[in-house]
Amino acid sequence: MSLMTRQEYVEQRKALVAEAEAYAKEGSRDKFDAKRQEIEALDNAYDEARKARANARAMKDQLADISGRTIGDDDVSGVVVDRTDDEDSRAFGSAARREVWRPSAKRGRELRAMNAVKLTSEGILTPTRYSDEISPTFNVVSGLVDRVRFFNRLGGESFEHSYIKGYGEGKEVADDANYHETDMEFGLVAIHKSKITAYSEVDEGVTKLPDADYDAEIAESIRIHLRRRLARQILVGSGGTNVLTGIFNSNYDSGNKTAGAIDPATDLEIDAITESTLDDFIFGYGGEEDVEDGAVLILNKLDLKAFAQLRDGNGNRIHTIRSNGNTGTIDGVDYIINSACKPISSATTQPGDYAMAFGHLSSYGLAIFSDIDIQRSTDYKFRSGQVAHRGSVYAGGNVIRWNGFLRGKKGGGSGEGEGEGEEI
Repeated sequence: MSLMTRQEYVEQRKALVAEAEAYAKEGSRDKFDAKRQEIEALDNAYDEARKARANARAMKDQLADISGRTIGDDDVSGVVVDRTDDEDSRAFGSAARREVWRPSAKRGRELRAMNAVKLTSEGILTPTRYSDEISPTFNVVSGLVDRVRFFNRLGGESFEHSYIKGYGEGKEVADDANYHETDMEFGLVAIHKSKITAYSEVDEGVTKLPDADYDAEIAESIRIHLRRRLARQILVGSGGTNVLTGIFNSNYDSGNKTAGAIDPATDLEIDAITESTLDDFIFGYGGEEDVEDGAVLILNKLDLKAFAQLRDGNGNRIHTIRSNGNTGTIDGVDYIINSACKPISSATTQPGDYAMAFGHLSSYGLAIFSDIDIQRSTDYKFRSGQVAHRGSVYAGGNVIRWNGFLRGKKGGGSGEGEGEGEEI
């Protein structure tokens, strides 16, 4: 298979760009995106072709440097010479006694380099190369953890937050009558500390032998593990001992008024995602006088796909979705993906399982009782040569606004779904 030349690359790219510009002018976004992907694929293919040509040239030069040759002149007939340069050589054959072998450090280094190759099934000598980089994986932490409201309570054990539950209304009275009482209603939620930890061990060889810095990546992974847990617990934390109270479990209880701030009677039951599902959240959230702006829909990626697949009678998409990694918009309404949500569109989701939440993200309070502490130690398993990494953080959380989120759960069940989202 021939490699792409620069002239071929320029001509193909110019044609693709012209097609993409034409689609952009006519407003065909899907066709424009498809053409943009073709341009990116072409750029990648040309880049790989350049690298392949450079590698081929380098390999050709290396083979010329390390190869032997057969001498067939009158003086040394039929002698095979192992050589690394013109000065240091060793002859083997009938005339070997006439040849002087002059060893040197330089020759030793070159012989070692010559041996550090592999003979493949195609008979090609290919040197082994090791990268000093580690390719990352996909994102595993929902951005929800960075967008809720933070309370810095370093050194604390617990935290209580007050909220307004409701207002009264004035009333006309006679001049000589008593004033009409209009008491405000207040509420209080408790936030207790939870210790979240992560721990990992690796052999000391991982830190010493590879070119890539695995040790630094492992230390960074501890922080990612802690943040991933926080992002999950903000939704599904059960609120028990040493556990955050998540949005799906922050239920107001007249017997324990500090347990949560959401009235379970406001929850939406959703049998399937339809063209009215988004409107049900938008107009069902908030008070009677306003349609709240700035609210965010928290959902599973599979349910976002279900919104994208909705079509009208003419086969056109009902919703316009703009995605940007973990976040995006549905018809201008912000969304954020969190895998802790159980998807409505999945057959495995049971009736009563919470699947979505809609509201202002500042309605959830995350109290930080300690900084994230990450440590590395070689002492614990010194004899076996293990390197340990550990991290911890003390934090707590709860919904801090009355009915701060409108929750959606799978329809078809009579239960309130308390704790249904909690992981094993």
